Amino acid sequence: MRDEFNDPLWRQVISGAQMLFVAFGALVLMPLITGMDPNVALFTAGIGTLLFQLATGRQVPVFLASSFAFIAPIIAAKGEFGLPAVLGGVVAAGFVYTFLGLAVRLKGPGFVDRLLPPVVIGPVIIAIGLALSPVAVNMAMGKTGDASAQLVPYQTAMFISMPALVTTLLVAVLGRGLLRLVPILAGIIVGCVMAAFFGEINTAGIAAAPWLAIPAFVAPELHWGAILYMVPVALAPAIEHIGGVIAVGTVTGKDFVRKPGLHRTLLGDGLATSAAGLFGGPPNTTYAEVTGAVMLTKSFNPKIMTWAAVFAIGLAFIGKFGAALQSIPVPVMGGILCLLFGSIAVVGLNTLIRHQVDLAEARNLIIVSVTLVFGIGGMVIGGQEFALSGISLCAISALGLNLLLPGGSAWHKHPPLDPEI
Repeated sequence: MRDEFNDPLWRQVISGAQMLFVAFGALVLMPLITGMDPNVALFTAGIGTLLFQLATGRQVPVFLASSFAFIAPIIAAKGEFGLPAVLGGVVAAGFVYTFLGLAVRLKGPGFVDRLLPPVVIGPVIIAIGLALSPVAVNMAMGKTGDASAQLVPYQTAMFISMPALVTTLLVAVLGRGLLRLVPILAGIIVGCVMAAFFGEINTAGIAAAPWLAIPAFVAPELHWGAILYMVPVALAPAIEHIGGVIAVGTVTGKDFVRKPGLHRTLLGDGLATSAAGLFGGPPNTTYAEVTGAVMLTKSFNPKIMTWAAVFAIGLAFIGKFGAALQSIPVPVMGGILCLLFGSIAVVGLNTLIRHQVDLAEARNLIIVSVTLVFGIGGMVIGGQEFALSGISLCAISALGLNLLLPGGSAWHKHPPLDPEI
């Protein structure tokens, strides 16, 4: 049997490029939706992965990149506070992972399960997906995410977005091998072909962009309103991270929760997210697509992720590449997001089902109900100086209700959160 840890350098380089290819679609889609620079996102994904490897002693074969859980709060906070203030919130969100890592170090891995049981995390993840659904539908119909303007005629937009969505669905279900791991990329390609056919791709920006260019880095600002808006959202991706670490451990046959330790993987994710905020990129998280590629290719050597990170950093400095990404029409992204945002909600629903959360019990019913209504309905608590709303509010509400309502100790007996999260 081939020992991938002793593979020649050229094989590691090719495998690294392959891993970036698998992660690429979701990696660039998140910054494009939120109005951030995709080249910066590529750069911070690479830097974040390298920081994660540094924190974990280069023992865990994962790739970190843009987290979809932060899309709704970034869009909302960006409109209210501005991008620099949002980035300050992203830096602060990274400290949440660091705090959780310290708590795990002191209290053990079970601490996170006790603080954030399935009845808390499930509805928060559902709210993240469903709160974003109008954005996906509006974009698929050729509008801006908030439906304030029609960017592409409705009929043309539907002829672009629906083929992109159908392609993504078919590749995800019928694809084989590595093809099955890149449904987003396949959908983007087909959607862009349709957009080109209808003359909806503007290549002027690509022609004007230089071949080599420094990414449009943005410095963060300290703004307490934005920080308090962003920090609670980090609870859901923290659980996603734990699930990702468990999943890659299952794939490789190693217990990464014990070695290098969950506290070190959380620290690595925290450093990656804070570093992204410092440069102007989106928060980072472990990518399930890359874990799937690791399982399929049996490429367990963490050095492969080093090369994936190097390629991501290199692509970040190609100006025309970033301009090409920004030229992707809105309906293409909207069609794919109809699946992606729904998938996020289903992950939350699956969390409740797999852990057999009994919604007939009044305590659980209250937590789930209030969390969903606050998160999806647009509840705002606060004044002009500072207000909590959206995903931030529903995360804090779920956490608070779980801590305050009687009978919570029964939920501490649940097994660790599902690796599929």
